[in-house]
Amino acid sequence: MNKAPITVHGAERLQDELRSLKSVERPKVIEAIAEARAHGDLKENAEYHAARDQQSFIEGRIKDIESKLGNATIIDVTKIDANGKVVFGSTVVVADDDTGDEVTYQIVGNDEADIKLNKISIGSPIARALIGKEEGDVVDVQTPGGLRSLEIISIKYI
Repeated sequence: MNKAPITVHGAERLQDELRSLKSVERPKVIEAIAEARAHGDLKENAEYHAARDQQSFIEGRIKDIESKLGNATIIDVTKIDANGKVVFGSTVVVADDDTGDEVTYQIVGNDEADIKLNKISIGSPIARALIGKEEGDVVDVQTPGGLRSLEIISIKYI
């Protein structure tokens, strides 16, 4: 399986979630199952079945996170000599040539992408167009809304 890139912050977020699931959520659900068992007949015990469903979800999420972390290549953009080019993890300010609007994007891994936070996946059309470019370059990007021309205003490695 190919290694998936992930930022340091993204890896820390996953590790924090994993710790919480193992040390907080898992013990809670085990306690809830034990309490529900104490109520007697398990066939018609809704609390028991709900707790078991929650346990299944938690265990599945733990496996998912462990798999993602195991197949991840953690990239610290602050330690990369990018020579002023857009690379994975970069924070890029672009201006739309048509509207003049400026937008700041951070290029992140697939699991970290969140357009509400302007974190775009390395596999997105905009990120693919920006990778390897420098300040002042203009890139044409085919988006679902049509062709956009974006000028790179600045690149930060934070």
